[in-house]
Amino acid sequence: MSEESNLYTFENETYRKTYWHTCSHILAQAVKRLYPEVKLAIGPSIDEGFYYDMDSPFPFTPEIMEKIEGEMRKICKEKLKLERFELPRAEAVKFMEEKGEPFKVELINDLPEDAAISFYKQGEFTDLCAGPHLDSTGRVKGNAIKLTACNAAYWRGDSSRETLQRIYGIAFPKKDELDEYLQRIEEAKKRDHRKLGKELGLFMLRDEGPGFPFFLPKGMTLKNTLLDYWRQVHKKYGYVEISTPIMLNRQLWERSGHWDHYKNNMYTTVIDEVDFAVKPMNCPGGMLVYASEPHSYKELPLRVGEIGLVHRHELSGALHGLFRVRCFNQDDAHVFMTREQMQDVIQETVRLFDEVYSTFGLSYTIELSTMPEDHIGTVEEWERNQDILKAAITDMGKDFVVNEGDGAFYGPKLDFHLADSLGRTWQCGTIQLDSQLPERFELEYTGEDGQKHRPVMIHRVVLGSIERFIGVITEHFAGAFPLWLSPVQVRILTVTDRADAYAGQLAKALDGKGFRVETDLRNEKIGKKIREATLEKVPYMLVVGDRDVENQAVSVRTRGGEDLGAMSLEAFAAKLEEEVDSKAIL
Repeated sequence: MSEESNLYTFENETYRKTYWHTCSHILAQAVKRLYPEVKLAIGPSIDEGFYYDMDSPFPFTPEIMEKIEGEMRKICKEKLKLERFELPRAEAVKFMEEKGEPFKVELINDLPEDAAISFYKQGEFTDLCAGPHLDSTGRVKGNAIKLTACNAAYWRGDSSRETLQRIYGIAFPKKDELDEYLQRIEEAKKRDHRKLGKELGLFMLRDEGPGFPFFLPKGMTLKNTLLDYWRQVHKKYGYVEISTPIMLNRQLWERSGHWDHYKNNMYTTVIDEVDFAVKPMNCPGGMLVYASEPHSYKELPLRVGEIGLVHRHELSGALHGLFRVRCFNQDDAHVFMTREQMQDVIQETVRLFDEVYSTFGLSYTIELSTMPEDHIGTVEEWERNQDILKAAITDMGKDFVVNEGDGAFYGPKLDFHLADSLGRTWQCGTIQLDSQLPERFELEYTGEDGQKHRPVMIHRVVLGSIERFIGVITEHFAGAFPLWLSPVQVRILTVTDRADAYAGQLAKALDGKGFRVETDLRNEKIGKKIREATLEKVPYMLVVGDRDVENQAVSVRTRGGEDLGAMSLEAFAAKLEEEVDSKAIL
């Protein structure tokens, strides 16, 4: 498809955002037609759809939302032209005061003195807005609009201000695209890691510790298996593992720059009349480990990994299952290197990422985040490091998009956005190139010339937050983890109590071979036992009856309902071993 023909499709992000922004105005117009007493706040497009914040004397119930949807469809059929105009500040304020829109008046008064104050008119409805918009409401497909939710929201995000109602919506150019989206949303609800985490006994969240997850026995098995894999991969790539303290003094955090740039997200306390902070990331501790002994160029690159427990103060409204928590394990690693080694080390790190993500069946896109306004270091250093990141991945034949101004305060970075089985994306991995912290911590190595030199380093995570990654793969696999990751790999189900002893022998033999196995010896019908094991996503079930005992065999079923028939224990164990070793995704 040519760039020209792509201009007015949802493949074009600008068009997509403009389409959804227009939908937000159609939503506001529909509400004002039906309920003139409602006051309007703001209505932007967002990553998926649009919303509008409103002050309403009544709740927007599902029945009311349905009426609003119907009115939106009418507005689309009316093909109202959207017309932009500007007003001087005083006239703009008077215009919105006469309409009884106090939130709009506040927005106008807060605009810079030299700002152009623009409005968009469609039919009888006019809204304060900078745009852009489509030229007509008729461009929006009325039968492909869906209002999806209504939640509370503080005006301007301030908990001391008015509580508004936020109506969310989604829209597409075609009805079948909306249907496909809604179907995907329903599937996502079934895969919600919070729901599956409870059903599968993985983790729990309690009011006694908001944002601090509790991992249950099966969840710990999953987590530890994941961490064992992390250690295997990193050993293969030449990393050594360390552990640094969970709490360090304020002086360290000031030296690293985190106290100035990140203090509001840090938990602090006082010990022996000295300010301390619980670490929100592992980097400064890694600096101290490097600085604890002299280094030679012959040691570089030096690859150091840490699965460190970090704490970050997140607002209560932002907490969400394992996706946004206040404490988590982060698989931080730091690679210290010479400037000549930078490109090779970055490419080696990307290859490690490729290996890990492919193990889980996750594809990715890369985003290069550049210098933010709040940064340390010179512009020249930033540009040089940005060019190195670009060159490294371009040389590997990988594409990337640029995310202007979103780098870490100490350096540019490559963010890896993973695509799951539903096509949703999650930012997990990152490679951050840093020549600032080595300077602040006065890190050195002795070069081939016998002189002291400053190393460069990368900060990198591949899984990111281990807790969040568990949430991602729980939804990606819908709780049906590959055999190597499954908390319970085999469940032995007896048809009759005469098979109990044999079931115990099988369990002992499989456990001895390193497999995670349970027995279900309850006096229940075998159909019920199979259904429960299937719902609990156990990969393999061994159904053991009198004939199996007699033949010293096992009858194998999968959680997908496939009957693999009878086989010897040795053959079954060999099948498991091959599947675990290959980390097969079935």
